[in-house]
Parts: sequence; structure tokens; C-alpha cells
Amino acid sequence: MRVSIITAVYNKLECSRKFHVSLTKYPPACDWSLLWIDNGSTDGTREWLKSLSPNRNHVVFNDQNLGYAAGNNIGANISGGDVLILLNNDLILTANWLDPLSHSLKSIERAGIIGNIQLQPATGRIDHAGVCYDLIGRPDHYLKGRRLSAARGPGRFSNAVTAACCMIRRDLFLSVGGFDERFRNGCEDVDLCLRLGQKGYRHWVDYRSVVYHHVSASPGRKDHDLQNQALFLQRWGHLTSKWGQKDWPGNYLSKHLHNPTRLNGTKTLDAILRLLRLKHGDSKWAAQMRQRIMAAASPPV
Repeated sequence: MRVSIITAVYNKLECSRKFHVSLTKYPPACDWSLLWIDNGSTDGTREWLKSLSPNRNHVVFNDQNLGYAAGNNIGANISGGDVLILLNNDLILTANWLDPLSHSLKSIERAGIIGNIQLQPATGRIDHAGVCYDLIGRPDHYLKGRRLSAARGPGRFSNAVTAACCMIRRDLFLSVGGFDERFRNGCEDVDLCLRLGQKGYRHWVDYRSVVYHHVSASPGRKDHDLQNQALFLQRWGHLTSKWGQKDWPGNYLSKHLHNPTRLNGTKTLDAILRLLRLKHGDSKWAAQMRQRIMAAASPPV
């Protein structure tokens, strides 16, 4: 198996340095190379990238910030690996981060995208253990804010995983056109997972692989959140809002138990009633918010 690691970067040189140190410390045991996609960095990142050894590191310099989706699509198209590993530059890799992903990709029938556990460096708590949905239909992270011990067993199937650290066969990625570049630094990974899911591919979160993730470290990461959510809900909201009726109540309460001041009275009551099976279907506040978000993007897609 030949592996192409793709890392799209925009500034945050110190994150890239630490990420590269961790990758050098815990490299793949197979034939691999690292393809950096620089999206117009201005903080010294370009100069640092030029100083890296060309034996493993290959760099594409874009004149402007094309965004996460476009950057990774460029990397996937020019890479030479059979398997793609997408890694954010704000990750800190750990021992045994890769072997479980490789094993799962090989062993799971109709494997789509393989993800893993991602921990918040400051707290050691879970940031990602798969994707779930809120009552509005927006993607959220399963077990977010919980201790690592909450992720029991070898892993779980999930209809989506984050692309901050994931593995997929290159031919599969390219067969569906990669990421939809209409998404700008948000929701493109979940959209890809759902498109693959419609074709019968299954996504897996491997709990045996753990990394640390400085979430949304790149400048401007949140600038297009509303437009991304609108596009996502226009395309998938008819499904994800229904999935959220199951996912959201427990996830909302557990996510805020360690910080109860963030609980909203209306939402808390709604969640409790759903857990007690005293309420079903949509909620007025969620439907109104969904419509407001969807109206933020035009025309519908």
C-alpha cells in the first residue's frame, strides 16, 4: 500500500511545525509521502516549507487561499498514493495513530472514510468520535466534551466523520468528485460522507486511534459558517433534521453537563421530554432556526 498524506495549510506556522514533528516521530510504516498544499500563507510558512527535505515532502504553492475543499482536491488529483490520509496541520499525532485506520480500511466491507478519536489538547476531552446532528439538522460531534473513557469498544459506524484526520481510498475519493468546493472550510467533509453513504459505503470511527486536535486554528476558519450551514441544510436537512431527533437530546445534555451555565432552558426541557419519550417530531424553535439559516444562501442547491 502506498499512502499519500495531504495537508492543506494557511498560516499557523507553529502548528505546522509541531504537527510535522509528531509525524516525523510517528511516521507510517509503509511507503508514504507528504503533500503540503499552501493556500497563500503570509506568516513564514512558505519559507519553512521550502526548507523541508524533498525526500518525503512535496509542496504546492497556491497564490491565494482556495479553502480546505479546493486545496485537498488539488492534492488528491496530483497524489500518487493508493490511499489518501487527510491530516490538518493543527494535529498532534500519537503512537499507533495509523495502524488501526489501515486495518479498518482493509477489513470493513465497502469501507468509505475511516476516522478516529480526536482530543482537545487543553482539556484532554473528546472533540470528535464521529458525527451526529442537532435538532436543526446541523452536524455536531458525538461525545464532544466527554472523557476518553466514554468511547467504549474498538469503534463505531457513523454516517459521517470529520476530515481533520481520516483515511480513504484515492479512487473512491475521486470517483465522487472529492469535496464540493461550494463549501468553504466547513461541512464539506460531512457532505462527502453522506454522498458516499448514498452509494452504500460505510464510515467507521476507530477508537483505537487517538490524536490531539487544535480545532479551527487556521485564520478565517469560521468566516463562512452561516453559508456552509445553509447549503448543507438545503441539501441534506430533510434527512439530518430527522436524524437529529434521535441524536440531539442526549448529545445536547451530555455536552453541557460539565458546563451547565451554557444550557438553554427551552432546549433543555425539549431534550428531557424527548428522552422521556414525551415529545416527538420537529420543534418550533428548531424549524424556525432551520428556515432562517437556509434563507442565508441563494439560490437553493
